[in-house]
Amino acid sequence: MAKRKISCHKRAMNNDAGIVDVAIVGAGPSGLFAVFECGMLGLTCAVFDSLPEIGGQCTALYPEKPIYDIPALPEILAGNLIANLERQAAPFSPIYNLGQQIVSLSNESGFWTLTTSKNLTLKARAIIIAAGAGAFGPNRPPLQDIEKYEGNGVLYMVRRKEDMRGKRVVIAGGGDSAVDWAVALAPIAAKVSVVHRRDKFRAAPETVRIMENMAKNGQIEMLTPFQLHEIKGRDNVLTHVTLQSMDGIEKTIDADILLPFYGLAAELGPIANWGLAIDKHHITVDPATCETNISGIYAIGDIAAYKNKLKLILTGFNEGALAAHAIRHQLNPDQEFHFEYSTTRGLPK
Repeated sequence: MAKRKISCHKRAMNNDAGIVDVAIVGAGPSGLFAVFECGMLGLTCAVFDSLPEIGGQCTALYPEKPIYDIPALPEILAGNLIANLERQAAPFSPIYNLGQQIVSLSNESGFWTLTTSKNLTLKARAIIIAAGAGAFGPNRPPLQDIEKYEGNGVLYMVRRKEDMRGKRVVIAGGGDSAVDWAVALAPIAAKVSVVHRRDKFRAAPETVRIMENMAKNGQIEMLTPFQLHEIKGRDNVLTHVTLQSMDGIEKTIDADILLPFYGLAAELGPIANWGLAIDKHHITVDPATCETNISGIYAIGDIAAYKNKLKLILTGFNEGALAAHAIRHQLNPDQEFHFEYSTTRGLPK
């Protein structure tokens, strides 16, 4: 999939981004759909994200990974889902402020003032936090000199599956990302080797079954129980990976690409200092409105927590709608409101 160009974004071009109804912190699926829901209610939005592109983890970690549980879309690539959400939000002209974090927040005279790490300021009447897992980065394996191979063989995400064609790929890890990509890359890579310290995997059983069948047919090399021990290369380009068994036995294999899938190191960042009710890196909200313990601040998507919460993209979509309607009422409590379906209301011309 060719790299998607962001062409329809309105971007803040100076240090004063003005005033909007809603500031949305996080440009993942939930945040993007919240733009649409707010827009349908006549609310203007500005979106902030620490990543340089919209899409959150869908863009940064697995743009070419298929998603199967979006209603009415039996299968869609994560990157294409983000492109569709971007188009859906476009009629409402959101302002995107990317590659920057919110570093300070204050409230005065009914307006929230947000300041970013790029010294941009914006005033908003309400805030929706849609920050997913928070600011995140990969958990790096403790290998000497791994930094000098990053981008030259060591990758923490697959942006384009086609880049793996004909390559000797070593995948380390035992979760869904490791198993999913082993199955996806085996048909196009010269060789796929899966390294895990156990012979049991923490992934979807059906995908594990497919991977094990591919291993039996010689399409995937299973290296268990092994763990990464050393990486080698030439001119800072990866050429070999050395593994070590639990018994100390070493094995060196040829490798063009190493994909260590050991999860994400996520943190809330400055959001943790906003006075929100936080439980284990999640923000507690009222499930009926998604409002936090601070009036005017809402949280949706994976970062929002309440009893029996399901961490699904479609849950985040629903929460975006709930938050948008709650904000509309909060900002305009005396305004008469007639609920309309999108088929009746239509989109702005």
